[in-house]
Amino acid sequence: MTIVVERRGLLVDGRTPLVLVSGWTGAMEDVTTALLAPGTVAVRHDLGRVYEGVVRRTLYAAGEAPRETILELAHGCVSCTLREDLLPLLRALSARSSVQRIVLAMDPALEPEALCWAIENVVVAGVVGQIDGPAARDVRISAVVDCLDAATWLADATGDDALADRGIVASGDDDRTVAQVVVGQVDYADALVVSAGPEVDGWERAKLAAVLARLAPGAPVAWVGPGDTLDVEALLTAVPFDARRGEITDAHSPLLRGQPPLTADCGVTLVEFAATRPFHPERLHEAIDVLLDGVVTARGRAWVATQPDEALWIESAGGGLRVASAGKWLAAMTPEEQEQVGTMRRAMAALRWDDENGDRDTSLVVLVHAADPSEIDRTLQWALVSDDEMTSPDEWSSWTDPFGQFHEDPCETTESPYSEQSREAKE
Repeated sequence: MTIVVERRGLLVDGRTPLVLVSGWTGAMEDVTTALLAPGTVAVRHDLGRVYEGVVRRTLYAAGEAPRETILELAHGCVSCTLREDLLPLLRALSARSSVQRIVLAMDPALEPEALCWAIENVVVAGVVGQIDGPAARDVRISAVVDCLDAATWLADATGDDALADRGIVASGDDDRTVAQVVVGQVDYADALVVSAGPEVDGWERAKLAAVLARLAPGAPVAWVGPGDTLDVEALLTAVPFDARRGEITDAHSPLLRGQPPLTADCGVTLVEFAATRPFHPERLHEAIDVLLDGVVTARGRAWVATQPDEALWIESAGGGLRVASAGKWLAAMTPEEQEQVGTMRRAMAALRWDDENGDRDTSLVVLVHAADPSEIDRTLQWALVSDDEMTSPDEWSSWTDPFGQFHEDPCETTESPYSEQSREAKE
């Protein structure tokens, strides 16, 4: 039986609260240490040698010496670490009467969203005294806290370095970029801790604050300088009641969570692009660089003329971009398939349903920090199917489609004419 009580507008069940702490800075250790009140246990997995099949796990508790265990995995990868140790450990710790809260200090190779999905969905079997099931049977994510360095974060978030360039390798085929990880950490956070030393001037701080307010709207932010005392418990208390707290969304969820500022600040702004006609695949491929230069992140769904049944998911972080399947449009599904789709998606689709095209459309959100929003809009408009092309939909299937398979940028492309015009204007 699960006991549910209401506290400050939140429904709190009887599962053990779990706080995830992500980031790349020394503040992670400060946050973890500050949370080690009586009844709290902290866990950290060092994945620095996971590719060799070796993982170092450390347990921390208030008033006790850290307990370190060396794990040897048959297959060295992040997935094995989660499945074979971390998720079973969360279930085992939650069963201890002395444990009232668990803090997980995440290795840089772990991403909060992927971990939250695993907690909710990966079945853990063989834990003595517990029914087989996901760790979410026994723990609930109460907050995700991300720690970042004001002096380096924006450069990391807009660069194109691979994780391997920083010595972080989660598996043999791990091709993630630094930007993907650090942008994803902030985007998924319920609260932020920003280390800001004297080398960060007022303008840099203001610009970073503008980015964070749009990337993680509503998340309380603690700016910590040298010698400052961080009240982590107060920060957690400030997390709004409607924060994500580990919720998993999909490609058809709302693109703007919370209430991010829609006006410009320090050159930072959100560009919303929507269209009810498809992209021409080759022109979209030529225009794609507009989502990579001067942009922190872009994400959204796209309708491409050559793929009438499939929605495409476009997501960029820094200098890299990927295009992947977002599944079928509702209009391309059978009634039976539509019944398997969540009610929220069906309700949102009904509001914009077109008699001819159904729910097919394009919706993108672009977080700009050093680009011209009007150029982004003009370039994407240029990439859409033209009025003349709209009159001959039977010809669309014969067009060359660079997005016919999984696609990643940067790649060799022809720039859009608007990019060329902009460059000439600057010169």
